[in-house]
Amino acid sequence: MSSADLAQSIGRELPYLRRYARALTGSQRAGDNYAAATLEAILSDRSVLEAEDDTRIGLFRTFHAIWQSSGQPVEEGERTARESRAQDHLRNLTANSREALLLRTIEELRYDQIARVMQIDQAEAEELVQIALNEMSVTLRGKVMVIEDEMIIAMDLKGIVQAMGHEVTGVARTHTAAIELAGQGRPDLILADIQLADGSSGIEAVNELLRDMGDIPVIFITAFPERLLTGERPEPAFLISKPYTEEQVRSAVSQAMFFSSTEGLDAA
Repeated sequence: MSSADLAQSIGRELPYLRRYARALTGSQRAGDNYAAATLEAILSDRSVLEAEDDTRIGLFRTFHAIWQSSGQPVEEGERTARESRAQDHLRNLTANSREALLLRTIEELRYDQIARVMQIDQAEAEELVQIALNEMSVTLRGKVMVIEDEMIIAMDLKGIVQAMGHEVTGVARTHTAAIELAGQGRPDLILADIQLADGSSGIEAVNELLRDMGDIPVIFITAFPERLLTGERPEPAFLISKPYTEEQVRSAVSQAMFFSSTEGLDAA
């Protein structure tokens, strides 16, 4: 593969590596630092990708080599009380289980691909995902608000969240309704689409809620992920593409409940 072709191929996959890194670290800044270190490693030694015929797998595998060697899940520095609690929880999880779960549910890799990324055998990859799901299922229960204009999807999300043991405070179909609903009781987590019924923006609604209520974890579930994967503005730690799976939603909700460093988004 020529240098130009390789650069183009990496460019296509980079937004998804950054998404994964954000979900893993809980921070756009920390995630982007790891993504940047991955690119630097590839620039220094292109052979790290040449051993893998799939650029995406090679890119993620290079990331994981750096991630494992660093031994530090997030950058040091000031943390909110919520982030500190999250780190305490993460230290209690089985090693590598969360990484395997994210690769499976958020990035939708097959088990054999996860094994190649993490350089383990496929059976271990499958076991790690199941361990993570079991361990995540004991996270604290909370109140979840849904911002979604398609009622069938909203009811499906509500059912998934309630089956996990969380309380759904309500469903909002517009920016205005979201602000009113949140005013009735502060949620612990927000599930939000970015394009709402009256043409209003879920991003704007979330930004307003975060300004008014402070640090609340947000999971964006959207048919337009490219609007949030630009690298030009703050991006959410958790972003799920429609159509989604129940496994993806359960995974993201469980993690966001204890590992939240949601950052506001400029309206798009």
